[in-house]
Amino acid sequence: MHLEILTPEKRLYAGDVYGIQLPGISGSFEILEKHAPMVSALGAGNIKLLMDKTGSNVTNFRVRGGFIEVLNNKVTVLVEGATEN
Repeated sequence: MHLEILTPEKRLYAGDVYGIQLPGISGSFEILEKHAPMVSALGAGNIKLLMDKTGSNVTNFRVRGGFIEVLNNKVTVLVEGATEN
């Protein structure tokens, strides 16, 4: 699935991933390929990008909160601020 992570200043990431783990406001959740359409608020925490099925190739971002939209196998994450871990 295609993923974009955006802040007001710049695009942090754009590319294909196997899955993404996110800090929801009511707890962590995960999005995988062909997920149902959804919009959700994010709390402060870590976003973990899973690059492949094995889970050995990951990228992490620390975020202060934001929103996620999933639609047609495309995930857009809008965050207030983020740093790559």
